[in-house]
Amino acid sequence: MNRKTIFASVDVPAILSLVVPLFVYLFTLAPTVTFFDSGEFVTAISSLGSPHSPGYPLFVNYAKLFTFLPFGDIAFRVNFATAVSASLACFGVYLLTLRLLRGDGCDESGRSARFLRRAAALFASLAFAFSPRLWLQSNHDKPYPLLTFLVALVFLLLLNWREAYRKGSERAGYIYLGAFLCGLAMGAHQTIVLFLPSLAFLVLVTDWRLVTRVREQILALAAFFVGFSVYLHMPIRATQNPLLNWGDPKTLSQFLWNFLRKGYPMEHVERDWPLLLKQLSAFNLVNEFTALGFFLLLVGVVLNRHQSRDFLLAFGIAIAVFLAFVVGYQNTPEGMIFLTEEFFTPLYMMAAVFVGLGIFSLAKAFADWLEPKNPYVWTMWPTLVLLMSLLPVVQISSNYRKNDQHDNYLAYDYAVNTFRSLPYGAALLTWGDSGAFPLWYLQGVERMRQDLSLIHVPHLQFLWYLDSFPTLFRQSTLRRAIEEAMPLREILPIALREQLVNRPVYIDFSTRYSLELAGFNHRQRGICYELHEEARKVAYAPDVAVWDVYSLRGIVTNTIPFRDLDSDKAVQIYLYSRLEAGQTLLSLGMRKEGKAELLKAVAQFPSLDNEVQRIFSEYGVHR
Repeated sequence: MNRKTIFASVDVPAILSLVVPLFVYLFTLAPTVTFFDSGEFVTAISSLGSPHSPGYPLFVNYAKLFTFLPFGDIAFRVNFATAVSASLACFGVYLLTLRLLRGDGCDESGRSARFLRRAAALFASLAFAFSPRLWLQSNHDKPYPLLTFLVALVFLLLLNWREAYRKGSERAGYIYLGAFLCGLAMGAHQTIVLFLPSLAFLVLVTDWRLVTRVREQILALAAFFVGFSVYLHMPIRATQNPLLNWGDPKTLSQFLWNFLRKGYPMEHVERDWPLLLKQLSAFNLVNEFTALGFFLLLVGVVLNRHQSRDFLLAFGIAIAVFLAFVVGYQNTPEGMIFLTEEFFTPLYMMAAVFVGLGIFSLAKAFADWLEPKNPYVWTMWPTLVLLMSLLPVVQISSNYRKNDQHDNYLAYDYAVNTFRSLPYGAALLTWGDSGAFPLWYLQGVERMRQDLSLIHVPHLQFLWYLDSFPTLFRQSTLRRAIEEAMPLREILPIALREQLVNRPVYIDFSTRYSLELAGFNHRQRGICYELHEEARKVAYAPDVAVWDVYSLRGIVTNTIPFRDLDSDKAVQIYLYSRLEAGQTLLSLGMRKEGKAELLKAVAQFPSLDNEVQRIFSEYGVHR
């Protein structure tokens, strides 16, 4: 085969569907740990441990490979792993779109038709790549892109099996491989089970008599469990006491506790119409693909409703099952709906395929209409490519800035600043993911402040958590409190008193304002508080000097393009902590010091000007 033949056989659009998203994702990739589950995931991945339920063993092992890269910190390498999996998900859109455009083996001949099919598949993959949901998940550690890629592969295998079956060739290997990938995908995220009705539909609509083939069903189930065996990672690694070992799943009961998510309390929510509408609107095709993309999707559905009927029905079944899960089974509370939005990423992948079908249908119709009338046919194809690329261009211009995390050091700095607030050998009790997970990463993986004891307050209710601190809680009376099912508000004071005997004890801002700590006084030190056990109420002057050593990149200059709930929370903690310090000084009669501190707060955070003026008026202080 000569060089010209080799280059002619290369599928350039396929390569671009993978490389272009990856190139853009790397430009917007977070440089280190971020908020939400980031610090916890990276800590688990680094030590091959178990993150929060249900453990995500496939994602842990997949991302672990990238931690051996020779650049960036461990968090950056894991972020890179997610960018790669997101790019693979885009490649999955390309393959599925091309497969549906090709039909069941009736590949339309002609260079023009082949070009239009590959171009439409490419721009469908880019439309998915630059949708806000996938892009948001691509630039820091998330398991959903990996799951989405596996879902695309399973659908592709089923479509290939259907083609072979209708031609009289029963290639059951496609089914068994798809079942294996479904079991494997459980280790990325359990929402793969919500696709099983759609997958079963594609099989049975091909030939309903297949339901009687018990042998093939048993073999497919066996293949599923072979893939599902990735979950053996959790009990096996738990015996090695990895750095993060959520739920300690070394026994069957503890494994099931983790796998079945029993550590998360089910919140009963009274459903009303406004809540129902918000739950349903979490799945939002217009938000992901813009009005133009939604129009192209409708065109793809209408004009290809016969050729792609079964895949369209499978898509509809998947949407119905997902919404029934979120609205019916979960009945997601309003404050948690933003978390369920992440579940829909594989659905948006399927939607992007229909966007590609719409792009192809319109482009082919335009080409057929224009070609006989255009004396300069060679100018038609660049024009078509420009028109077909309009949707991803609109998306990237709309979504680039809000998904750009290349300068997002907020979580990293928040954790470092917390460490700078603490003396040697202290114990810090944290509350919530944003206050704990970045600290776990910096201490456990990057080996910062090994002298500190980091205690996560919500986990003090679990014996497995106490067991992860064999020295700290070996003789702790907390074990009896847990066995007696004491509430957390009673467990926390016990933990505080035990630690105060041996070391200075601090709590973070979230702990300070989450539970009432009767019998304890606190002294503010930046964004942390030192505790003192005292019967009477005593007000301590805050230590404000620590603010001089804090790193506040992006906050002071207000140049943080990417904001999520935890990022906003961290910014608010900085603002209110600075205000609280100045106000406390004023309340203690230290007017000069309090005024100086509040003026520094305004100089550092100009948005506090009105609030500082209110405090000055309250205490009769002139600026």
